[in-house]
Amino acid sequence: MSEGGPTKAIYVMGAGHSGSTILGMTLGNCDGVFFAGEIARWLRYDGKPRLPGDERAEFWRGVRAGVEVPEELLGHGARALEQSSAAFRPLSRIRQRRLRAGYRRATADIFASIAREAGASIVVDTSHFPRRARELQDNDGVELYLVYVVRDAQSVIASYGREGVAHKQTWKMSTANAYLWLTYALSLPVFRRQPRERRLFVRHEDFVAEPDRVVEQILRMAGSEAPVPDLGALRTGLAFQGNRLLRTEQTISLRGRPERPQRGSRVTALVQLPWRGVFARLRPTTGGTRDAERGA
Repeated sequence: MSEGGPTKAIYVMGAGHSGSTILGMTLGNCDGVFFAGEIARWLRYDGKPRLPGDERAEFWRGVRAGVEVPEELLGHGARALEQSSAAFRPLSRIRQRRLRAGYRRATADIFASIAREAGASIVVDTSHFPRRARELQDNDGVELYLVYVVRDAQSVIASYGREGVAHKQTWKMSTANAYLWLTYALSLPVFRRQPRERRLFVRHEDFVAEPDRVVEQILRMAGSEAPVPDLGALRTGLAFQGNRLLRTEQTISLRGRPERPQRGSRVTALVQLPWRGVFARLRPTTGGTRDAERGA
């Protein structure tokens, strides 16, 4: 961490339920890297995590003590700048312009305070909103490294439709498909706008199959020489917010194996078909030899 300079941040962008938490947690087990989770929730909850644990609460109290935030950004104030659907609300644009300067200062201060409290040189944010990534691109207090994660659409939609899971909303297939389209449409220009040497396209299936290779590529992109951690004993850490995996105070074993594709609907396959061609052309990518050959 450089005193007075911008804070290095790895931002994981993409749709929810695409594996951002397990990827961020794995990176957070690397030397000099702190997995902060979904920091977009920090302003909503005024820096007070909803996940359990005394050590977590103490850590984030220390972060909060080092940050001053305009009152209008707390609660749902920052939604106009982060939430995907707000991009289509014309009346919110006036509010966005009014909030932007304070939002960027507060965001830079939050990242810097996290890095100081953790003694880390890199902070990992898995908030995944593409519009938040766009704001970070123009934030002088953040040195941004963008990781765009995409998971098989059938698997994402199956996850959103699964009932009986605590702390998770369920969506109809039509709603989930529309959400994916919106997220992909907003993420694509943000990814392409990011300098090539500071962006990486990651398929969740590649990460699950070869986590050590993918993690090493992300670390090297961000300028870290840290070794890949022990994937058989990953600490869940002190993230501010994330999926239910983080509600357990234990270690997680991540063993490289291909993820079985979900048996989904023909409607979803047809609706999401155009994106298969788009994703095949995104570079740089952590994909294997065949992906490299297609992009040659």
